[in-house]
Amino acid sequence: MTSNTAQQDAAVADKSILANSAYADGRHLAARQSIYRWQQPQYDLPGIVLEELAGTRGTVLDIGCGNGKFVSRLHKDRPDLQVVGMDISAGILAEVEKPVVVADAQVLPFADDSADAVLALHMLYHVSDIEATIKELARVLRPDGVLIASTNSDTDKRELDQLWAKAAGDVLGIPKGPARVSLSSRFSLEKACGYLGAAFEDIRVRELPGTIEITDPAPIVAHLASYESWADECGVPFHETVSHAAEVAASTIASKGPLKITCLGGILVCRL
Repeated sequence: MTSNTAQQDAAVADKSILANSAYADGRHLAARQSIYRWQQPQYDLPGIVLEELAGTRGTVLDIGCGNGKFVSRLHKDRPDLQVVGMDISAGILAEVEKPVVVADAQVLPFADDSADAVLALHMLYHVSDIEATIKELARVLRPDGVLIASTNSDTDKRELDQLWAKAAGDVLGIPKGPARVSLSSRFSLEKACGYLGAAFEDIRVRELPGTIEITDPAPIVAHLASYESWADECGVPFHETVSHAAEVAASTIASKGPLKITCLGGILVCRL
């Protein structure tokens, strides 16, 4: 189990997978984001970031900006800011509002003290050296600047983990199958302050709990299928397991009503 977890963790931070498969375009990320349409309460995450940047002027770097959800909102609502999106994948940046930079978060192509704010939203678990990356984020930040990071709790969407293990077990003919790949476990909400505290003195956590209620297995299937880039690390026939998870979810919904998925994410607001 430990070996499998280590292998999965390595794959989650594999630059080739990230740039050429997982985030080659916005398709998989959008599928993972879409399940939150069924969450209550609803959180306007770009709005929360805007709120935290209310006193910020100057340059904002969105490191690992993905499909540009936050970049777009900042350009729209804070045109006074100089916003730069950065990602390791050139493909996913194709539709992101310019300026954008293709680069590795572990070696930022920005000068010391050059940013008034840095965003690292749901991305620090993807870098192979989390400590070094956090030092890089601190390096480019001005002394009075702010880092806004985000991630999920170790308990986030536990029901999907259970569904996957059940489906994988059925496919393999064993009581419980191997765990699905967890993206956030390397830098979870529980671990985040420990990592960030090495470079930032003031860390404030905003927890964002919620519950997703699903009456149609389609969003679950889309979410699980979005992990296709890490299929080799799952230890189970990936597409067959996704398909069977849909059947299990449909059966559960038919017999017990809406499938409830408990969510817990968080925003970390950090100052030097």
